[in-house]
Amino acid sequence: MTQLHDTMVDFVKVLRTADVKVSPAETLDAMETIDLIGFEDRQFLKNSLSMVLSKNPEEKETFEHCFERFFTFEKFQPASSAQSEKSQQDQPDDGEFNPEGDPSGQSNGQGGGQGGGQGGGAESAEQELDFEPRDPTSELGQLLLSDNHIEVLIRIAEAGRAVGVNQIVVFTQKGLYTRKIMEEMGLKGLQDEVADLQEDGGRPEMHLARRLKNSRDLLREQVRDHVEKQFFLHADESGKQLREELLKKVKLSNLEKRNFKDVQEIVYKMAKKLIAIHSKRRKTFKRGQLDVRKTLRRNMKYDGMLFDVKWKSQKVDRPKVMCICDVSGSVSNYSRFLLMFLYSLAEVMPKVRAFAFSSDLGEVTKLFEKNNLEDAMAKTMRDYGNGSTDYGQMLQDFKSNVLKDVNGKTTIIILGDARNNYGDPHQEILRDIYDKAQRVIWLNPEPKSAWSVGDAEMKKYAPCCHQAEVCNSLMHLERVVANLLRVTT
Repeated sequence: MTQLHDTMVDFVKVLRTADVKVSPAETLDAMETIDLIGFEDRQFLKNSLSMVLSKNPEEKETFEHCFERFFTFEKFQPASSAQSEKSQQDQPDDGEFNPEGDPSGQSNGQGGGQGGGQGGGAESAEQELDFEPRDPTSELGQLLLSDNHIEVLIRIAEAGRAVGVNQIVVFTQKGLYTRKIMEEMGLKGLQDEVADLQEDGGRPEMHLARRLKNSRDLLREQVRDHVEKQFFLHADESGKQLREELLKKVKLSNLEKRNFKDVQEIVYKMAKKLIAIHSKRRKTFKRGQLDVRKTLRRNMKYDGMLFDVKWKSQKVDRPKVMCICDVSGSVSNYSRFLLMFLYSLAEVMPKVRAFAFSSDLGEVTKLFEKNNLEDAMAKTMRDYGNGSTDYGQMLQDFKSNVLKDVNGKTTIIILGDARNNYGDPHQEILRDIYDKAQRVIWLNPEPKSAWSVGDAEMKKYAPCCHQAEVCNSLMHLERVVANLLRVTT
């Protein structure tokens, strides 16, 4: 009974990995269901557990998929089958077995066509041998050369449970768990028996050694399949989390195009998390600052006794953000995900204006609002991504067209490497923006050691910013945006 319950616990873990919410109470109900109906009728078990563990059409669809993958009983190809013997005939054993005078090779090949993989060909082959075949002495060897295919599957599953194969995290651990399961099943005893048989050198011994080696190879393939299935059952979420953590830390300029979809999902998750944190912060109450007028008004009905005390409150304005992005060269990747981040936070930052430049500055706010990210970035790169980078020209355009809209509630975010091709940086304009805005934040994807190398003008721009820091990964972007919301609200 305990083994049945352990199996159900593993299945519940699989469901939770697939985002099916299963409570502890529902897990206990599933265990009771198994106690009542057992595993004999697979379809009845599936229907019963579906009623207990899944609650809506989406979860039922996921449950069915997980059930089919978890409670599978594929037929194990026995080591003694004619197919395995034929495979060995096609691939000689590097001289370890001398088939001279041994009629089993031809018989096995014929049996392979007649036996259909069920062992009949192997039996007819043994009947034609001109020597008495030996039986294996190792426990694993006896199991593999028997016709008890179900027992082999059960032993693989038990060994997998013993070595904790359901804890597999990454696909590269497949070989490790395969070896552990084989060892748990008694691989060492089998290997020792094969070595002893080969050392004896007799024809019956060599024949048995070959069969055992065939059995071992087939078992290894079966165990690998089992480990792979366990990975896809148990490690999908763990592997996904690990991949997400890696993508959060990798430099955005190093991302390949095939990673963009995964990174977009991570950005949306980050944005959703920040929305959950900040969307309810409508007001900040300052304890200790009594609102006398409201307090007296609310307590007039109590003859002036202060039963209902009111404190001063301050309404929180949503951040007014202007984002200026360098879209030249590799910097465009950073701009892509910063804009994605900001527009994903529309619920808590509805006042975001976006600008792009390589030299001339242009507003792309409407472009990103009316198009999906890929189309908007493509049009932005086409319109503003050509030409040599000129931060001085960008600042002049900002002063002429946008500075009038900047006030004490505006946060300016500039994302770029500050490499100006030795042109006039016009840092005095950035100083004017600094004096007028609430905050000026410069995010530079290059390390600080490169901020004063070559044509970089960061050493002139940094004193004109409230905050200047390295930002070249999703973790950096998340921290900047979270601080932006925290300080403003």
